[in-house]
Amino acid sequence: MRYPTGPIGGQIIARAMSLAPSRRAFLGGAAAVAGAFCLPASLRAEEGPKQGGRLRYGVNDGSQQDSLEPGSWATVMCGAAFNGALCNNLVELLPDGSLAGDLAESWEEAEGATRWTFTLRKGVTFHDGRPFTPEDARQSLLHHMGENSTSGALAIVSQIEEIAVEGEDRLIVTLAQGNADFPYLLSDYHLSIFPAKEGGGIDWESGIGTGAFKLDSFEPGVAVRLLRNPDYHKPGLPHFDEVEFIAIPDRSARLNALLTGEVDVIEDVDIRNVPLIERNPDLVLHRTPSLRHLTFDMNCQTAPFDNAVVRKALKLSLDREDVIAKVFLGEAETGNDNPVARIMPFWAETPPEHRYDPEAARALLAEAGIEGLTVDLSVAESAFPGAVEAGVLFREHAAKAGITINLVQEADDGYWDNVWLVKPFNAADWYGRVTLDWLFATSYTSDAPWNNTGFKNARFDELHAAARSETDPATRGGHYAEMQQILHDEGGVITVAFVSWLLAMSRAIGHGETGGILPADNHRCAERWWRTDV
Repeated sequence: MRYPTGPIGGQIIARAMSLAPSRRAFLGGAAAVAGAFCLPASLRAEEGPKQGGRLRYGVNDGSQQDSLEPGSWATVMCGAAFNGALCNNLVELLPDGSLAGDLAESWEEAEGATRWTFTLRKGVTFHDGRPFTPEDARQSLLHHMGENSTSGALAIVSQIEEIAVEGEDRLIVTLAQGNADFPYLLSDYHLSIFPAKEGGGIDWESGIGTGAFKLDSFEPGVAVRLLRNPDYHKPGLPHFDEVEFIAIPDRSARLNALLTGEVDVIEDVDIRNVPLIERNPDLVLHRTPSLRHLTFDMNCQTAPFDNAVVRKALKLSLDREDVIAKVFLGEAETGNDNPVARIMPFWAETPPEHRYDPEAARALLAEAGIEGLTVDLSVAESAFPGAVEAGVLFREHAAKAGITINLVQEADDGYWDNVWLVKPFNAADWYGRVTLDWLFATSYTSDAPWNNTGFKNARFDELHAAARSETDPATRGGHYAEMQQILHDEGGVITVAFVSWLLAMSRAIGHGETGGILPADNHRCAERWWRTDV
């Protein structure tokens, strides 16, 4: 299998794959593998960062339903603009994937990793001058823990039993069960810190954070504009005077905006335009290895996908290699209906390989007495780059198995609110997570808030709970291997491909190492990048 990440990225991934996952448990494992997801600093970085100018970043997935409410953030627009520019977390992911303090200076665990004490940074202020306090951090976590919470961080905060404030700079978090990965989980992009309200809750509506930039304007689904925070707590940062994130769902329109100078950076470059970009002396193509995977998700609670035979038949009816060759022009890696990337700690083989076999799919359906299977598949360009083309190919592949796929092309705007988690068979774009505990708790356990496949399996849940506090790497690895096999055999996820982040940018944009666990340099491009032409 080929990792098409370019010569540098390929070396990084090859190095990561040579590390034995079983020797990397808890934080050590996460940090070791996370280091694979960055590219070396740009040669332009040798000149050193410069102050001034602006960054205009073209994203593909802004939505009219985007909001400042942190639990709802699901797009790159919200992640990069609000989590990465407007706000800070207690901790942050560095470009190499290691963990560093942000609003927390340090932390320590006790009582079998059930009690975590965070020492908070002093002297930090919100954009309106209010001092940052432990109560702000406490309320910001409690915000996601309400009885009817639908927060994307619910799987993380549901582990919390109690949050207490001690003195002027200490936050104590007690978990129901030990979890040595817990500090990593607090880097989740929903867990941004907002000012506490008197009497409880947080003031997210005003758009006031502690971040490198202050909110100037926000038009959902269109653009977010932010201005430099002169009182930012990180010395020398940020470099830009202003940043703007602009929603441009259409790939051709995004490229045209870059070529005409309307934006400085675009994400999710159409792979067919790579030669054009590489020939342009004013542009740079930037590949960053990632955990990102693109899927077609079936809801296991909804007919006909509640039938395991139907799910397996559909898995065997997709020619992944054909999709990768025609849609991604080879710049992707096949998946085997396991959402875990090969370079993660505790990745496991999940036999058999789900290769395209329309005759086997047809035979499965016939044995189960299922004739004339017809399903609707929802796709949109904003679901993942190439989702519509991949859906067209899937329809052609499945027809040879006697399966009719009605392709429903949904509106780009509102896809993540109206289709994902709503329609029973849809295309989805997953960032992945630094740890397997985090990945499974977010998307595959029975109570996962983003369980797009509606997967509920008692054995899977039991193994997940056991692995969370297990300190022996071999035992933990065994639990995770069985969980991956269960997803492969019984789950509703069809893993189309694993891909790198693919950006195109003006040579006037400078940067150091860029992280790839989350898009846009782990959402921190606004804070970390600079202009070279000021």
